[in-house]
Amino acid sequence: MLTQEEDVDAHALHRRGWTISAIARHLDKDRKTIRAYLNGERAAGVRAPAGPDVFEPFVTYCRERLTEDPHLWATALYDELAQLGYDRSYPRLTHNLRTRGLRPVCHACRPTGGRPAAVIEHPPAEETQWDWLGATRCRVSRVNSQVGGRQCRMRRS
Repeated sequence: MLTQEEDVDAHALHRRGWTISAIARHLDKDRKTIRAYLNGERAAGVRAPAGPDVFEPFVTYCRERLTEDPHLWATALYDELAQLGYDRSYPRLTHNLRTRGLRPVCHACRPTGGRPAAVIEHPPAEETQWDWLGATRCRVSRVNSQVGGRQCRMRRS
């Protein structure tokens, strides 16, 4: 694949009379690649697809299932698709759901639902919140924190 800059250079050198072999050596690319760009068979910055889209047969099923139940877990959908012949991984499924926008927006689950949210001002050094883990054994032997400008050391077991 050629970048936009390399494509412009290849066309400029070709107009100057350079051979395809000379352009390929200059840009450190294969002759067939340069020839394809000069003939207009390929476009700069656009990758050729690696193969057929294996998720395409499942798009309508996913759209229908997620429209029917927007809260359907992706793991449940993955199990259904596996029974229908989907042979890719779970992360590939979630990637396809995100990039294709197949999961509809649930307005009831949105945090504010379009309502104005209250913004509470918290000036620096006015408030401090401590969240402690209620574990009996902590892997960290010492927790260091800055309180009131001095160093405090608390020992956890």
